[in-house]
Amino acid sequence: MKATKLFIGSLILFCFSLSVDAIDWNKVKAKQVTLFYPGQSSWEWILTKNDHGGAKNFRKGKGCRECHQGEEQDMGNLLVSGKRLEPDPIPGKRGFVNVAVKTAYDDKKFYIQLVWAETTEAALTKLTNNQTRVTFLFDDGSVSSVSRGGCWAACHDDANNMPSAQAAKDLHLYLAKSRTKITRKGGGENYKSTEALDQLLAEGVFVEYWQAQLNDGQVTGTLDAYILDKHHDNKHPLAAIAELKNGVWTVEMSRELSNPDTLHYKNIVPGKGYGFGLAIHDAYSEGRRHLVSFGHSFVLDQGAADFIVVKQ
Repeated sequence: MKATKLFIGSLILFCFSLSVDAIDWNKVKAKQVTLFYPGQSSWEWILTKNDHGGAKNFRKGKGCRECHQGEEQDMGNLLVSGKRLEPDPIPGKRGFVNVAVKTAYDDKKFYIQLVWAETTEAALTKLTNNQTRVTFLFDDGSVSSVSRGGCWAACHDDANNMPSAQAAKDLHLYLAKSRTKITRKGGGENYKSTEALDQLLAEGVFVEYWQAQLNDGQVTGTLDAYILDKHHDNKHPLAAIAELKNGVWTVEMSRELSNPDTLHYKNIVPGKGYGFGLAIHDAYSEGRRHLVSFGHSFVLDQGAADFIVVKQ
């Protein structure tokens, strides 16, 4: 516990004003979020009693953190070792990482800053062209599985490199509600009709997906998207800046609080709660080979949430 506090304290020292819009991050308190290696656990795995002892409670509406808060390091170390839910472990991959998270907003934008130690893993196989990618996935309450399960809300057993993946199918992130049928093996290509998907989109049943791609100590690309039946790229620009200093990444992502294209964006307004999950792909990894968080929450100004976002 003492070592963890010292580590987070050292990370916070790097939370300088790395902001195009001049947010003074020194005035914002950081909270620690632990990301861990999930192996081949999936949304369907979480819901299956024979696989997951907490399935019954989760089906009743509880979130992952209600049972597993504080266990992230141990679970990550177990799964990354290959002793459970990982048939093909990566030598030298870490099981968890502590991230110092700060949030803020001003008259125009919402901001999130993430600070964590870069991995010392030597990438024996480069699965992508990006050294590191950091992802922020969030929802405004329309998809309750995000606040309860974080990134698991969009991770299914039939996605690429997962247990039920089929070589002829190229499936990535999607929401269960986009399928007419979900089994222990996932939803496959049982897509709802275009009309039904359009209706879900109009009702806000999708999650926003931000990603910063990091190479050579800086941002080299971004993704601004939403997820329903699959990943859909948005056109609204996502702002991201980063620095790698003394082995520590500091990354800030931001966008406008509201957007006229409400079919593809979640307007971020006071008085509303938002669920989110974080993921880091380091050492040129992809897919399930990442570190992820449980579900967390934020709200502007005041309310019941893990992060109270204060106006700067």
